[in-house]
Amino acid sequence: MGKCLSCCEPVNSSSNSSCDDNLSGLAVGGGDNTKSQEISQAKEAKRSQTSSANYKSQLSSSSKASNPSSAEASGKKMFPTYSKIPPIKKQANGDSKRLSLLCRDYSEQDIHNLFEAYRDISHDMILAEGIETFCKDLDVKPEEFIVLILAWKFQAATMCCFTREEFVQGCKCLKVDSVKGIRSKFNDLLLEVQNKQNFRDFYRWTYKFGLESGQRTLPIDMAIILWKLIFTRTEPPILKHWLDFLAKHPDIRGIPKDTWDMFLNFTEQVGDDLSAYDDTEAWPSLFDDFVEYENDFRNQNVKTD
Repeated sequence: MGKCLSCCEPVNSSSNSSCDDNLSGLAVGGGDNTKSQEISQAKEAKRSQTSSANYKSQLSSSSKASNPSSAEASGKKMFPTYSKIPPIKKQANGDSKRLSLLCRDYSEQDIHNLFEAYRDISHDMILAEGIETFCKDLDVKPEEFIVLILAWKFQAATMCCFTREEFVQGCKCLKVDSVKGIRSKFNDLLLEVQNKQNFRDFYRWTYKFGLESGQRTLPIDMAIILWKLIFTRTEPPILKHWLDFLAKHPDIRGIPKDTWDMFLNFTEQVGDDLSAYDDTEAWPSLFDDFVEYENDFRNQNVKTD
């Protein structure tokens, strides 16, 4: 068996034929079924290899005949060569930091430096004197409407005081780090409070802003000042009558929080002549007194005329 297998050369068809004859003779003469099966399997495998080689040879010849401009005929490579793409250069830490600074609209360090320019000598805060200088640099007066809006944007807790956190966070919210940058945001701030919900938030924040330390009720003089300031641009028709009523009743010494909050709803619902006021609704008692006073005053004017 070893001699017959060694004579089977896969080079040409004549060798394969000779090998096949020898394998056939060995299988018949041996009489061994197991050996006969092994020889048959080897014979079949050899035929498969021969058929596969012939098929590949035919396929290659056919491809060359149908494509005269093939890679071998033209002597050129099948695919064009491209120059290697250079690897992406990693940015150094310094480059990354500079890029980060360019993408931001402000510098937190510059905000701290701006705070230091107005900070009180003895406290880490901007107090009355510093705020006055700050307003002067902004070219506004401390009692102007825009200053109150700016304090709201900074979420200041008390009047005439900016803590470092309030100032820094406020500037970061506005994305500014200079006096010029803050001034450039004035128009945006004025537009922001024109939104009804934003104005409501601003209005309610003002009550706590006007309180001094330990106070729970807003003093009447401060309430009148703040009402005038808040409604600088959008004055309700009844505001003047309301403030006159408060001025003529010195026994009213303070405004509770619920009265302050409800006054905004009051101005929106009662109308110009208070005709829409319904005393059965849950209005603060001070509003009942005001409407009664105002109606009596108007009735007296009608009788006089």
